Amino acid sequence: MDVLKFVKEKNDYLLKTRRYVHQHPELSWKEYKTTDFIEQELQKLGLETQRFEGHTGVTATIHGKKAHTGSKTIMLRADIDALPIIEDTGLEFSSVCPGVMHACGHDTHIAMLLTAAQILSEHQNELCGNVKLLFTGGEEKALGVKYYVDKGIMDGVDAVYGCHIATWLDAPYISVNEGPHFAGTDEFYIYVKGVNAHGGTPQLGRDAVVAASAIVMSLQSIVSRRIDSLESMVITVGKIEGGSNYNVVSGEATLNGTVRTFSHEIQAQAPVLMREVIENTAKAFGCTAELKYLKKTGPVIHDDKKMIALAEHAAAELYGKEILRVTKPTGVGDDFAYFMEKAPGIYATIGAANEKIAKVYPHHHAKVVFDETSMERGTAMFVQMAVDYLNSSQ
Repeated sequence: MDVLKFVKEKNDYLLKTRRYVHQHPELSWKEYKTTDFIEQELQKLGLETQRFEGHTGVTATIHGKKAHTGSKTIMLRADIDALPIIEDTGLEFSSVCPGVMHACGHDTHIAMLLTAAQILSEHQNELCGNVKLLFTGGEEKALGVKYYVDKGIMDGVDAVYGCHIATWLDAPYISVNEGPHFAGTDEFYIYVKGVNAHGGTPQLGRDAVVAASAIVMSLQSIVSRRIDSLESMVITVGKIEGGSNYNVVSGEATLNGTVRTFSHEIQAQAPVLMREVIENTAKAFGCTAELKYLKKTGPVIHDDKKMIALAEHAAAELYGKEILRVTKPTGVGDDFAYFMEKAPGIYATIGAANEKIAKVYPHHHAKVVFDETSMERGTAMFVQMAVDYLNSSQ
């Protein structure tokens, strides 16, 4: 199959679709019109679609004409939600929805997978198995994929592939290398209890704000002193609330933050180590503290050698080995990790940074712009991975 030729022929549709979706972003679990649009595009291909009662997102399956009993199924995924950001890119197709923007590139993911769906549907006579398409809501809430997995979306799926467009990698490069790619992402709350007193007589109280401040600093000792120096962990306290007035020793304080890890083992250790540090630090100030720890997503780790080799071969087959780059893990998280707990998978990084087009900004920035030519490479990888996986499984 001449994948690059077919992708080039679909380029107008690819761009038109991306720009339409970009103009009409919707927040997590509110992607109603986005889901309707995707479903309509899939139905135009003659595909039978399935929605999820009470939730956004849609799925459909392309049944290969060469499939037989025992044939494999690969699932291709795109996330569909946007962010509560006021767009400031100046693009002629900027968001028309006030305060909402596709600032993480999910609009490109939708366009790429819909375009890949067209190509695969038009060539299903050549497919030696089945391709399940899944468009997921709620990724920015970190638990979107968990919903679909709990609903049995992985039943009968033998492998999963997805990709994320990225401004942390230059266009035109692609990364599928072995090892961690996206961080495990957890959230925590710390509730500190002290005793109120007059600000002029602090000895009569137990200052929860001072204890909370000490906890913020003490948590960093976990990273530097309690885990292997060759491992990695980030503990960020992003929000502190406490106190009622300038002259009152606060009896309560609340901390809210995130933990990022790159191994399942370190992720499991995090709440145990944090609870020890938090409780003992609070006690030193005559206070108590309670940790509420919310596990969200595991790290996305490429550890299946067959899938890694398949992805490297697909990229090289399309563009030559020089297209491949080895990237470091990013502290960004992605709920794609839930799929990889059920089946081997690859979550490719598609480079979309290009200073010749626009200044490079990070994801979730009001000015972030993606090189649209990267979508051709993302689309081609969707198609090539599906074809190669099904052919290799015969």
